[in-house]
Amino acid sequence: MTDDLLATAERWAADDPDPVTAAALADLIAKARAGDRAASEELAAAFDGTLQFGTAGLRGRLGPGSNRMNRVVVSRAAAGLAAYLVERGGHSIVIGYDARRNSDVFAHDTAQIMAAAGISAMVFPHHLPTPVTAFAINFLGTSAAVMVTASHNPPDDNGYKVYLGDGSQIVPPADAEISECIARVGPVADIPRSDDYITLDDGVLDAYIARAEALLPPGPRDITSVYTAMHGVGGDVFVRAAREAGFPDPRPVAVQFAPDGRFPTVSFPNPEEPGAMDLALAEAREHGADIIIANDPDADRCSAGIPIPEGRRRTGEAAPRGDRYRMLSGDEVGWLLGWWTAERMRRSGQPMTGTMAQSIVSGTLLKAIALDAGLDYAVTLTGFKWISRVPGLVFGYEEALGYCVDPSHVRDKDGITASLLMMEMAAHLKAEGRGIQDVLDDLARKFGLYLTSQVAVRVSDVSLIADAMARLRTAPPRELGGRAVQEVVDLEEGAYGLPPTDGLLFALEGARVIIRPSGTEPKIKCYLQIVTPVDGDLGAAKLGGQAAMAALRDSVSAALALG
Repeated sequence: MTDDLLATAERWAADDPDPVTAAALADLIAKARAGDRAASEELAAAFDGTLQFGTAGLRGRLGPGSNRMNRVVVSRAAAGLAAYLVERGGHSIVIGYDARRNSDVFAHDTAQIMAAAGISAMVFPHHLPTPVTAFAINFLGTSAAVMVTASHNPPDDNGYKVYLGDGSQIVPPADAEISECIARVGPVADIPRSDDYITLDDGVLDAYIARAEALLPPGPRDITSVYTAMHGVGGDVFVRAAREAGFPDPRPVAVQFAPDGRFPTVSFPNPEEPGAMDLALAEAREHGADIIIANDPDADRCSAGIPIPEGRRRTGEAAPRGDRYRMLSGDEVGWLLGWWTAERMRRSGQPMTGTMAQSIVSGTLLKAIALDAGLDYAVTLTGFKWISRVPGLVFGYEEALGYCVDPSHVRDKDGITASLLMMEMAAHLKAEGRGIQDVLDDLARKFGLYLTSQVAVRVSDVSLIADAMARLRTAPPRELGGRAVQEVVDLEEGAYGLPPTDGLLFALEGARVIIRPSGTEPKIKCYLQIVTPVDGDLGAAKLGGQAAMAALRDSVSAALALG
């Protein structure tokens, strides 16, 4: 433990406006001075650089220090963003927040700093889903928006997401320009603050609900649904939206419905994580639900589960432990919503115009669906900051449960409206004597069986990710899953007309693997796709495809060499 580090920590504690984190830091300093090794290591980690502002804004662990989420870091970010807006003639900002620890504090700090800088600041009256904030920037006509949320990250994290006047999340060079403004901010005690900001009423929420309802024309609504809010802020908003759209009230997973930033029933508050949907699946079995709907904690993501028809449980459907339900993958939901977007156009007699878009790591069946419907198609880098900017967008998705179904009003992923469209689709199919699995099977017969999967490895030392990427670039595997690697595309050099990004694409015969570092978590993520022709027996094709995918997963895991 160096004297310089201790001095840095003491200066930080003196500048910290939060008595809780200031006291926690003082305690760490005292223990470190007394020779406590754990305290010394935590202190070193807390000041190991500065939490960087990027295209995802800020996201990190709560606690004192320059490398943590706290009132010092957030106040500096707010002051830097305010300076950026003032320099460019920005006039107003709307600020939303979720129910995580300190989200409301960070939101009101931001409002005070913006108001003192001459920016008209409007803050929501209570915690609300991220899509309501994304809706508000265009509805209110503000220059920018901030959403305080860490989405589906672990309980001890928080984050700070920024939107600019076009309603989309920031992209380069805005992130670097805002970072430069943040770097010029002096001591937090010298940042001016004002209470002359506006606390909104529920008018924006009412308008968002009304718009969500307007998305769904009259039609079948007879659907039994189970819903989990995953301890997040989507519950009341989603149930109200479903009710006003004419659906019977979803049956909630009661112990996960109320907002609770501790997320007590799940290890990670992400519908994709193993075990996270167990309570919802049990509720669906008990009540014979037609569909399961889940939102992540800030409700910008949508996950869905479906019953497996009795006759198909032995022909390749992926149902753990002989369950009668299965959760759809993020790609499957994306393909279904893409199909339903086109189908709604057909049924209403709308012109078949517009573009469907997806992130590069998502499964590519959407391309076949879009082109078959006479729609344009585009692929973007990962993240809705890119997808939302596609000209003429009518639907966009990324496999991480993100779906944009109303781009003219919410230029971001929106788990509330995506969930409503999933329920609408299920109700229409039910009225026709069909189910969601029938649509997936029809798509497989028409375009081939697309199977996707992931290998994700979480690390405690993020340098291991850079090491693995360097190793794969220097000595790429010659085969994966028994299939020869036909081409290696280094996405960092730019490919397919996209900006450079850290990632590798391995093209195989009838398959594809993309490997990239996560942008928001200490993970390396691998995206696998196999496409199998369906010549007759779909059940046999599924079984063969699943065996091939298992082999590919094992091979990719071995190639990562991360344990």
